[in-house]
Amino acid sequence: MVKTLFLIFLFPIVLNSASAKNDVSISQSMNKLCITSNSIPDHAIGKFPNRSNPNAIRQQSVEFCVPKNPIKNTKPKFVKGTIGIALNGIQFRPSTAGYYDPSSKSGHSQNGDKRWSLDIFRAKNKLGLDENNGHVGPNGLYHYHGIAKTLITTSGNSLIGYAGDGFEIHYLGNKKTSAYILKSGNRPSGPGGNYDGSYNEDYVYNPSVGSLDECNGGELNGKFVYFITNSYPFVGRCLWGEISLGFGIDRH
Repeated sequence: MVKTLFLIFLFPIVLNSASAKNDVSISQSMNKLCITSNSIPDHAIGKFPNRSNPNAIRQQSVEFCVPKNPIKNTKPKFVKGTIGIALNGIQFRPSTAGYYDPSSKSGHSQNGDKRWSLDIFRAKNKLGLDENNGHVGPNGLYHYHGIAKTLITTSGNSLIGYAGDGFEIHYLGNKKTSAYILKSGNRPSGPGGNYDGSYNEDYVYNPSVGSLDECNGGELNGKFVYFITNSYPFVGRCLWGEISLGFGIDRH
């Protein structure tokens, strides 16, 4: 098994997003690839704080290292928190910290029913997502929940980042489709009502309807990679390889 190294340093600095500049570098050795970033994107972002997101972006120095030759295991592992990092140094964090909570004004909270986790793309105002499917968490970290339009135009090819196990992350638009569909019928508990996609648990994996596995993984040019898709889950929620230290940490 390839040993992985992970180092992360956080130095939060409150700043005006308009004045901050992206600072990212990618280095490689024989066995690992490292992406160092100040967590500031290389594109314009939405206005933060906003009505649906009260958080201000903060510069945060991070370094993520993953194996260059990842090994696919026989079973995937669910990942809560950071599941990958884009080439521009911004983290992919597809899950939310919102759970069904009828006592909350918004209908969800961090301390809600863990059996029903909110999907951000069906949440009210998408929790303040901007046009690049990114927003800011309570700790000031700007991160992606789906494909960022700028990644498509600046990468020059389909490679847009690396997952926490070292496998590449690609985007090919509608050429690669996920295999998740909405369940039929009504929810048996919690929020009740029909399965409309408001919660991650509204979906079920059905390999007959898409080209990707349950982690949004598949083959590209003879090798295994992950894909970001235009439909649920957008960014996969599990990884097949050994997860490098630091990925999966929930910092919402």
